[in-house]
Amino acid sequence: MRIATWNVNGLRARADQLVEWLTKEQPDVACLQEIKATTDQIPAHVAAVAGYKCYWHGLKGYSGVALLVREDRYGAPTFTHPAFDLESRIVVAACGSISGTGRPVEVASIYVPNGGKDLEAKMRFLEAMDAHAAEAQKAGREIVLCGDLNVARTDMDVHPKERKPVTGQSPPERALLARILSRGLVDLGRAHDPDNEGLFTWWAPWRNMRQKNVGWRLDYVLASESLAKKMKSCVVQKDVGTSDHAPVMADLDI
Repeated sequence: MRIATWNVNGLRARADQLVEWLTKEQPDVACLQEIKATTDQIPAHVAAVAGYKCYWHGLKGYSGVALLVREDRYGAPTFTHPAFDLESRIVVAACGSISGTGRPVEVASIYVPNGGKDLEAKMRFLEAMDAHAAEAQKAGREIVLCGDLNVARTDMDVHPKERKPVTGQSPPERALLARILSRGLVDLGRAHDPDNEGLFTWWAPWRNMRQKNVGWRLDYVLASESLAKKMKSCVVQKDVGTSDHAPVMADLDI
């Protein structure tokens, strides 16, 4: 099972890049964030991308998430939104099941508020994410939380030149992300590449920050422990696209 997440920072600006990427990489599930488009604004060639059941959940010029699921693998899943979905920030779908268990794999595409102008709203969203993960753990559900979580997990996830007492790196935000992970989840990117101090997914769009790899790691694939044990790889595709975020691609042997 190949699961990918990408903050495209404007779907219409990167429509051709998205279709090219999907065609090349063939993820089974693609989670997108910051699509910044309503359903009727999705370019026709993206809406009809071959092989995918697409769910668009966006606002005009702001926020928005999407889930694209391969129809030949998972048919037409039911897409749902947890009660804490505000500003089109989360969509969930059950995609297949784990062999021998019958338990579905629930994949979520998530765009956490930046928090720069309203940290309290961001903290409420993260608290709700934690409650969602805790409920899934209690019920024995297999979940994958994908997306731009807008928190650098540790200092290691920020280039030394960018380490500052700012939103996205604050102790309360990091503590909440740690609590979410404590709900039986594994950060696949870091589990796959535990010692890489240059593992970033976002770079400020100026002064050649991406070319210099002066960035932050904000985009994650968090998976239930039983799924994480089946991980083959989880990599950042640093050279893909012109968004300020790079895709993250996880391959699971399920």
